[in-house]
Amino acid sequence: MHLISLFAALLLTATVQAADPWPEIKWEALIPKGWDPAAEFKGLDLSKLQDSDPRAMEALDRIKQAFDNAPAEPAWNGKKGRIAGFALPLERQGDKVTEFLIVPYFGACIHTPPPPANQVIHAKSTKPLTGVKMMVPIWTYGTFSVQRGETTWGVAGYRLTVDKVAPYEATRKK
Repeated sequence: MHLISLFAALLLTATVQAADPWPEIKWEALIPKGWDPAAEFKGLDLSKLQDSDPRAMEALDRIKQAFDNAPAEPAWNGKKGRIAGFALPLERQGDKVTEFLIVPYFGACIHTPPPPANQVIHAKSTKPLTGVKMMVPIWTYGTFSVQRGETTWGVAGYRLTVDKVAPYEATRKK
């Protein structure tokens, strides 16, 4: 009888997980298989260039262009999920935000170059949201679309129609 109870519990857990309307999305999943962000720069030794070297500025321009044109993963078009990241508010209404970028690491988009477009998500909400502050980590829940967009902080490869946000927690409580 104990084995049957264990099997039933495992089956119930798998069913609840499969029915999760907000599966966690990892940043790596947004990068198309086979895309190598460094491919164009193989053989370029940046350690031999000084900041004032015109070749360094040329390399930075090449990196920025390659990152701005980074491909998105088409499989995410129309998928619901949640992703943890750092917020960069774009549109404010007092202390509430309706539009923001989500990036994978602290300081992204503030420093040059910004991350590749497939690592920048342009999030939009129809209702003003609280808790979205500059470089504060949050969970963002919504529906993804593959839609490139230019912003002040960089090029986004994805759009996320936001349903809700929540403070970031390493382990999600159910």
